Amino acid sequence: MKRLLIAAAAAVLAAAVWWRKNPSACPYGQRFWVEAPHPFITRERLREILEARTGERLLEVGPGTGYYTLDMAEWVGDGGGVEIFDIQQEMLDHTMRRAAERGFANVTPTLGDAQALPYEDDSFDAAVLTTVLGEIPDQDSALRELARVLRPGGRLVVGELFGDPHMVTLGSLKQRATAAGLSFERVVGPNPLGFFARFGA
Repeated sequence: MKRLLIAAAAAVLAAAVWWRKNPSACPYGQRFWVEAPHPFITRERLREILEARTGERLLEVGPGTGYYTLDMAEWVGDGGGVEIFDIQQEMLDHTMRRAAERGFANVTPTLGDAQALPYEDDSFDAAVLTTVLGEIPDQDSALRELARVLRPGGRLVVGELFGDPHMVTLGSLKQRATAAGLSFERVVGPNPLGFFARFGA
């Protein structure tokens, strides 16, 4: 039994190491991971650091099944909008179904790769990525693209959670974001267990 437990633990560790070295999006078939409660990176903490205002246009990269999306749609109101961007059509479809069920008409889906965003410069007031950046093979390209599509004075909020095999540490995030032309503003959450970090464009 002990050998079996050791072998199982080794297999889990090996899988985690492989997954970290080979970043990829959480498959739709395993969406229970993104639908589970998000300790330390709660919706309330996102609202606190994002400071979304009525009428703003927000970009959410990697919305999963909409854990944060519908709250953001409510925060910006009918005069604003939330553009959800994902590499998986199934995730977009799932989130749009939830938005329709709740009566939100200000959520718009777009399929694509975050390393080459299909938006014009200065398009968004703020952008959000929660447990997503580490899944992108070229994080630097993604951060440069996010900096490009943010309006002057815009905000980028990145959420990370301990236990995610793709977690990006706060130190690494600051370094990469600074290189992309973004400036660190503040952080909320009990880092290193989980945090939201905000950067200015």
